[in-house]
Amino acid sequence: MTNSIEELADSDVIFVIGSNTTTAHPLVADRLYRAKKKGATIILADPRKIQLALMADLYVSHALGTDAALLNGIAHIILKNGWQNQDFVDANTEGFDDFKKVVQEYTPERVSQLTGVKVEDLTYMAEKYAKAKNGSIVYCMGITQHTSGVDNVKCLANLAMLTGHIGRASTGVNPLRGQNNVQGACDLGGLPDVYPGYQKVDALDVQHKFENAWQVSLSNKPGLKLPDMLAGLEDGSIKALVVVGENPVMSDPDSNHVVKALKKAELLLVQDIFFNETAELAHVVLPGASFAEKDGTFTNTERRVQRIRKAVEPVGEARADWEILQDLSNRYGFKMDFTSAKGIMEEIAQLTPQYGGISYERLEGEGICWPCPTPDHQGTRFLHANGKFARGKGLFHAIEWRAPAEIVDDEYPFWLTTGRAHVHYHTGTMTRNSPSLHAQMPEGFVEINPTDAEAMGVQESDEVRLSTRRGEITTKVMITDRVKPGVAFVPFHFIEASANVLTNPVFDPICKIPEYKVCSVKVERIS
Repeated sequence: MTNSIEELADSDVIFVIGSNTTTAHPLVADRLYRAKKKGATIILADPRKIQLALMADLYVSHALGTDAALLNGIAHIILKNGWQNQDFVDANTEGFDDFKKVVQEYTPERVSQLTGVKVEDLTYMAEKYAKAKNGSIVYCMGITQHTSGVDNVKCLANLAMLTGHIGRASTGVNPLRGQNNVQGACDLGGLPDVYPGYQKVDALDVQHKFENAWQVSLSNKPGLKLPDMLAGLEDGSIKALVVVGENPVMSDPDSNHVVKALKKAELLLVQDIFFNETAELAHVVLPGASFAEKDGTFTNTERRVQRIRKAVEPVGEARADWEILQDLSNRYGFKMDFTSAKGIMEEIAQLTPQYGGISYERLEGEGICWPCPTPDHQGTRFLHANGKFARGKGLFHAIEWRAPAEIVDDEYPFWLTTGRAHVHYHTGTMTRNSPSLHAQMPEGFVEINPTDAEAMGVQESDEVRLSTRRGEITTKVMITDRVKPGVAFVPFHFIEASANVLTNPVFDPICKIPEYKVCSVKVERIS
């Protein structure tokens, strides 16, 4: 997030898109409720009528896969009416003319036709956000899990720069990360093209810096993204795969293909706190410790670094992840000699500029939001203050809307979208091992609109077959107006009706995120 969670409560307009906030991030949703009580305008754009729609001042249900068209349309209206912050644009950005030229083509009438959103609603969204004193954008994987995911986020950045709603308190572009330490994992090198602190692998000065620190020879070639790893297993160029805290059999698109690829590994090593579906294929399973059984830090979605402390000893043979990885590294011939998580944090501070002033001693309170470059720095509540961006000036991107990779046709006439149900979490590795949570939602389902249910002759809890070009599942029907006619929603937590058997293994060309949120599907009644 460019801004802190607490600041949302003081925004006067909050635009939420692609985020089922009340279900996935309830503490953030609490700040939205607080803002609403203070008089803030809440605008929600989501193809599915989620709970947050009940409190929104305006809820629009745009067609699946039309996010960029919607956002370009809002920008068009802002420019047409002169509602942009031209002083901010002129002083702090570049690329504006190319951006303006593209969005001129996204007239309200055209965008309404593409998205299904009324022209008057588009105008309301544009005016409210542009004229806000402090306008915030909140988004999540509803707009990123597309072949155009990077483009969608760039469109949000365009809107924030266009209106000057960036670099100030209670504004900004605020992604809600999918787990408690996704931000921290990315910060500290859990990406294939960067070292800790987003220092580029292919930069020679960075390479030499880490070679000197670790006393090893390092490649300046970026690593592989997950789709490329699976392809490497298939063609034999990759022989072994280490999977840590991940369940790709459940979490990756086209699950049948994933299983085939993993079975080709000469060594599949899985490290996790529970025995999951991927572990069933593993040659070796290493039990990791849960959050309550280890020391360390989590960095949350607002860049806040927080201490975690061991409350109980690990169960059975479980060990802290860093201990397991250190032992593996030493056996591979790369020496590591840390004796505590604190020692690792000290190295992080030495090598990672954003964490340079962070230590365990300073994290005894509520934590610190990076960047915190020096021990006397108090941390950074919001980024890009005074229009100062990491690259110098903010860059507008001229984005054209692209249709999803797979669209409905006569054979597969429904749109399929996937997501989270309120009780469970991701692949269910943890929540389906909780008896109380499992009892609340013991099985999967598909949401379909009452109009479609009537046309198909199905009733609540009837079984249906869902099939795509990748595979098929059977599950029970939940009839609801949360989805529009022609749309089917399937949660991704249940191996018995695994949504990712159906999803399309196509990826954003830049970040390689899969298009989980939209493909075509056939829904059939089972006699």
